[in-house]
Amino acid sequence: MKVYYKATYTYKLLRTLAQASESLVSTLGSIVMFGIELIKGLKDKPTTIKELMYQCYRFGVTSLPITLSIVGMTSVIVAMQVAGQMVKQGAGNYVGMLVAILMVREEAVIMAGFAIISMIGSSMASELATMKVTEQIDAIKVLKVNPVHYLFTPRVFAGTLMMPVVVIIASLIGIAGGAVASNLVSGLTFKAYFDSVWFGLNLHDLKVCVMKSFAFGFVITLISCACGMEAKDGAKGVGLATTKAVVWSFVAIVIVDLIFAAVCFY
Repeated sequence: MKVYYKATYTYKLLRTLAQASESLVSTLGSIVMFGIELIKGLKDKPTTIKELMYQCYRFGVTSLPITLSIVGMTSVIVAMQVAGQMVKQGAGNYVGMLVAILMVREEAVIMAGFAIISMIGSSMASELATMKVTEQIDAIKVLKVNPVHYLFTPRVFAGTLMMPVVVIIASLIGIAGGAVASNLVSGLTFKAYFDSVWFGLNLHDLKVCVMKSFAFGFVITLISCACGMEAKDGAKGVGLATTKAVVWSFVAIVIVDLIFAAVCFY
């Protein structure tokens, strides 16, 4: 009877759900523990300026082309969809405001987060996972160096510091792209567009955007590094750790974005 039950789809489904729940709890616990250890080690100055600057360059500069491309194209698509219809309805003076609010509040930071997760987060996870399965992490421990402080700190600091810079540049590109698209599609003048932008945006939107960017940078780098440090079982483990880092980073920034939206705009 027991053998028959284990062969059923119900048992397999329940077992899969149990394994997924166990993996979820284990991953969340690891992320929290690594985060606590990272914060505790800040007083010891565990990284060098050279390494921090390299990680800042890696996070903030190498990710710009893909980030700006995604945000810029998204802005152009939105402007193309709404500008023509709004101008026809006599609401052309609100096109710039609509695009700017969308970019600053949500689109720029979310799209930048997705681009950085795909490019930088996955790279960090695979890098640390490879170090873990090839026992380089163990070698660091033998040298009496805390691998969390040595490997996490420059990456997490770089992500937290550079994410707002990337988002601000992406927002500007998105707003400018919307202006060009609106002009080409509906003939809306640049003056009318940017007058609408200044009319619609306020300081609160900019503050929330910057705070959200800091949170996104911290969450993406922490999750990516934590998943990489938990890798095992050779090359297969590296792939699984990278996949887990990307998936959980996507989920995490959506949850963080929901929290900011609920706290800051409602």
